[in-house]
Amino acid sequence: MDGRSLQERYAPASRCFGCGPANPDGLHLRSFETDDDWLTATWQPETRYEAFDDALNGGIVGTLLDCHGNWAAVTNLMHARAAAEAPGCVTAELSVRFHRPTPTRAGPLTVRSRVLEASADRATVEVILAGADGVATASARGTFVAVRPGHPAHDRWRG
Repeated sequence: MDGRSLQERYAPASRCFGCGPANPDGLHLRSFETDDDWLTATWQPETRYEAFDDALNGGIVGTLLDCHGNWAAVTNLMHARAAAEAPGCVTAELSVRFHRPTPTRAGPLTVRSRVLEASADRATVEVILAGADGVATASARGTFVAVRPGHPAHDRWRG
């Protein structure tokens, strides 16, 4: 492995607010494959993303869960297709559960995702966000779909 995230390897021109390396104002979430079928990312929140003192804004929480879940689906589809390029995927459904406030000042957060079931063009994914103490603060279950040529997101990774 060369140390680059999935986003940096497969979508360096992406402007996605949550995970796009090319968005100067984005969150720059960096996802990595692990040996246990989970994708993992760490992300250091900033106080500018707080809803109130030491609590991450719920929209930012949802963005982290959505982007990281999408990359679990993308990676799964790439492996299943033996593809060298990431398919353009979009969120078809995302259900977020907030367990407790997500702390912003205790250290980096961890986001983990894995595919629960998949078909040729879609994947259902579980995503968990945890504070620096390892306690889950939010989770999500989502369905992500690979789009066909002609869809506005088909070439989304190419910029």
